[in-house]
Amino acid sequence: MDFLRPTGWADALAAKAEHPAAVPIAGGTDVMVEINFDQRRPEHLLDLGRVDELTEWETGEEYVRLGAAVPYTRIMERLRPELPGLALAAHTVGSPQIRHRGTVGGNLGAASPAGDCHPALLAAGAEIEAASVRGTRLIPVDEFYTGVKRNALAPDELIRAVRIRRADGPQQFSKVGTRNAMVIALCAFGLALHPATRTVRTGIGSAAPTPVRAHAAEDFLNAALAEGGFWESGRALPPSLAGQFAELCSGACAPIDDVRGSAAYRRHAVGVMARRTLAWTWDEFRGPGRSTEGGASCA
Repeated sequence: MDFLRPTGWADALAAKAEHPAAVPIAGGTDVMVEINFDQRRPEHLLDLGRVDELTEWETGEEYVRLGAAVPYTRIMERLRPELPGLALAAHTVGSPQIRHRGTVGGNLGAASPAGDCHPALLAAGAEIEAASVRGTRLIPVDEFYTGVKRNALAPDELIRAVRIRRADGPQQFSKVGTRNAMVIALCAFGLALHPATRTVRTGIGSAAPTPVRAHAAEDFLNAALAEGGFWESGRALPPSLAGQFAELCSGACAPIDDVRGSAAYRRHAVGVMARRTLAWTWDEFRGPGRSTEGGASCA
């Protein structure tokens, strides 16, 4: 196994062009586990640790441009107001040591359906900045996941950054596992309210071959909120509305039975998380002193 160590972004792209099968490594929290357990033995490792620009971020009026190697800890500490859903998801990633090393770019590159950042990125509305010696393109996150641990990157492309729309409303993330962190998600759910556009977006993890959005649930809730004047009035949501949203979210899943849980349990858990995160985000949108009493149930 050859170890490639470029000192800048141009060198990294040149190395990837020369060795398309080279496996990029930054935090190493996924790649090194596979190598240590002899599940993967690439001919070349492409160490991006000395490409400083990958650890930087920019905060604009509409978007945050997050370098591919920004660790989860930085997101939690520095970007919570702009990216609250992703910050919540980051809290559930591994141990503190893993959060200091692990990156969103690595999570995207691995493209595991159980990756913790995926539901938050789907709900927030993200774009992946993919680059090669041929140029740069933006891939909508909805189009990035192409199969189990497969993504839309070309063989000579690297993830340079992730463009994530700044939160203009409440966001939530929920995960089911045997404990709060240091565990692979049995299933996960992200929800973001976008009051500026009067829309809601979702993200579901570990309940289908790829991370997915619950499009039918979003369409139903968007129509119900608009027709009922809920955005303007800030009224509590009826339990029937929250229940229908949860049922549609469950229906968006295509889970399997495995050693961590059954397909039926995953569908049920996604519905529960959808109902709870909707209650939490709507409470936050309505403001202090206005609970969901008489409205959406968290049970």
